[in-house]
Parts: sequence; C-alpha cells; structure tokens
Amino acid sequence: MNDATQLMELGRAVIETETEALTRLAARIDADFVAACRCMLGCRGRTVVIGMGKSGHIGGKIAATLASTGTPAFFVHPGEASHGDMGMITSDDVVLALSNSGETDEIISLLPVIKRLGVPLIALTGSSKSTLARAATVSLDVSVEREACPLGLAPTASTTAALAMGDALAIALLEARGFRKEDFALSHPGGTLGRRLLLRVTDVMHTGMAMPRVGPDTLLARALVEMTQKGLGTTAIVDEDNRVLGIFTDGDVRRALDAGIDVHSTRVGSAMTRGGKTIGPEALAAEALQMMETHKINALLVIDPEQRLLGVLNMHDLLRARVV
Repeated sequence: MNDATQLMELGRAVIETETEALTRLAARIDADFVAACRCMLGCRGRTVVIGMGKSGHIGGKIAATLASTGTPAFFVHPGEASHGDMGMITSDDVVLALSNSGETDEIISLLPVIKRLGVPLIALTGSSKSTLARAATVSLDVSVEREACPLGLAPTASTTAALAMGDALAIALLEARGFRKEDFALSHPGGTLGRRLLLRVTDVMHTGMAMPRVGPDTLLARALVEMTQKGLGTTAIVDEDNRVLGIFTDGDVRRALDAGIDVHSTRVGSAMTRGGKTIGPEALAAEALQMMETHKINALLVIDPEQRLLGVLNMHDLLRARVV
C-alpha cells in the first residue's frame, strides 16, 4: 500500500495514539513521582539506568538527559551487568530500571544483587503488578492503552511514554537543584551555548609580541607596518606605562589617506581614535561580540582596571572560536 492519503492517515494515527498516551501519563505525576524525585535528589552517587531492547535505547537517552541537566547518570546494559558490569554500581547510587512488561529476564535476574547492594530502585514499567514493580522502592506507571503499531507489537506509544517520564524526572530535578544555564554550559563545552557561556576574552585575545601597539609619537608609516606584521587590522596606542591612549584601525587609515595626510611625517597620535572601545579580560567572549556588533567595529582593546593594555581582540578571533 502506497496511497498518499492512506500513508498520511497512518502517520496521523500514530501521532494521535502517542498524544493520547502522553495525555493519560500527565495524570500520573503524583506522590510516587515526588518520591522518585526525592530519592534521586538524595542520592550521593549516580543514577544508573538499565533497560533491554527498545527500553534500553530510551534508557540511554534518559541517562544522557539526566547527566546534562545536573543529575550524574549513566546507562548500564543489563546483559553486560550480569557479566561484570554490576561492579559499576555502588551503594551510593540509585538504579532506574525500564521494562514495559516488568518481567524482562535480564533485569529480573539483577534484582537480588540490587537488593543486596541496598540501593534504591526506581521502576518505569507498564505493569504495576509485575515483578519489577513489586521489587521497586518506587514504581512509576508508564502504561499505555495500546501501541501505535497496528500489530500491537512494536514498542511505540510505550517507549514515548517512558521517554516523557524520564524527561519529567530530569526537568523536575533540574529545577529542584537550581540548575542554571551556566551549569548546562559546563556539560556542553563543545556546543554553541557552552562556548558562549564559558569562553572568555582572555582565552582568545592576542597578547605579548602578537599584540599590536605603538607609542603616540610613532609615524603613521611605522604604525601601518605594525598593523601589517601583527595582522589584526589595528594597533593600540599606548603611553610609556602601557596605558591605552587610543586605537588606530583600517578605518582610520582610509580616513587619513582621504584627507591627504603624509604617512611619513604624521604622528599616529594625531590620527588615532582616542580611547577606543575596551573590555576586561574576564568578560565573556559573547559580550565582546555584542560590543563589536553594537558599535559596528572589528576590534577591541583588552585592558586592566588601570587602563593598561593586556591584549587585542578582533572579530576573526571570535569566528575561529565559533562564538559567532
């Protein structure tokens, strides 16, 4: 069957079935959910998630979401757990087990060991009377009336319900822990958010010999050489104590040439932009980007509280650091 209308109807039916399952699930955010949250909040170790098959795939995603939102967690395959990986679980941990039937052999075989360790067990199961549910410290009902699969075989609505319950736990714990976007960035240093919230000006600025700077009495021709050698399209103008007096940029060069200024006889101090836009080394690189965009400039001078030059930053540095 490949009739377009029928295919779309089947697709919509799946979405409707899973939407109905989630709507019913919302009513089960109750005292057991609170107990599960408190159990995980009180955990001194990590949340160890286990599950077989499709439940295992969902469990892996839940563990990743927990770990990235302030609840240390990892996934353990129950089959491997029976052959040594149980050693990854300590008495300080909490176990979160997923099984729609609540009778998955690989998980049931681990229950005596989990009990012997004395760790809390939270179950996400579709059967409140199952072996797993009865053995759990807290059992969360993620049952569905029917799967979206027309054969009633492939886990579809049930895995969606389990995933949603895992997300509900993760976000409830996130709020309870006072988890901030800065904390999220620490878990995602390679992502755009991580770079914007963690990378500071001092991490990307040019310093030392790579930092273009000249004195106010330097001839424009020599200042141009400094700009060219350092390759930043700008140079800082500093006094003898390294305090910033101004900045000389490509734009200043064009304006000087348009005015017919002789670069071999004119001092840079008379052609510079006085002061210039500055920023501190501990400012976020994202803040530097905002300043550049607001003032339509391509470079910033990095200074200390005494106005001494510490570094020079330009837009290309931020592009290379992928802050933009």
